[in-house]
Amino acid sequence: MAQEPWTAVADGVFVDVRLTPRGGRDVIEGIESRPDGRAVLKARVRAAPTEGEANAALCRLVAEALDVAPRDVTIVAGATARIKRVRIKGQASMIVSAIQSAWSSPPPAASRDVR
Repeated sequence: MAQEPWTAVADGVFVDVRLTPRGGRDVIEGIESRPDGRAVLKARVRAAPTEGEANAALCRLVAEALDVAPRDVTIVAGATARIKRVRIKGQASMIVSAIQSAWSSPPPAASRDVR
C-alpha cells in the first residue's frame, strides 16, 4: 500500500503538501510520491509566494475543498518551503474520509479544480 500524505491526530489531521505558487489556477491535483518515498498532496495556487499570499491561498483552497472553516486550516511547518505541513482542525476520521474521497486515486488528468 502506498504511503499517505496525512497523519490523523486527536484533534485533526496533518497533511504534507507540495505547493506550486503562481501555478495558473487554484487546484489540488492529487497525491504524489516523492523520490524519497514520502507522499504529498500536490497543490497549485495563482497567488505569488510573497508576504504569505500563497500560503493563505493554500489554506483557503484546502478549507473549501474539504468543507471546513478557513480558520481550521493552518500552515504549521515549511512556511517558506515548497513542501509544507498543513494542520486541519476537526474530527480526524471525517477529514481523512474527505481527503480520501477527493484525492486518493484520481487518474492523472482528473484533478479537482476548486475556485
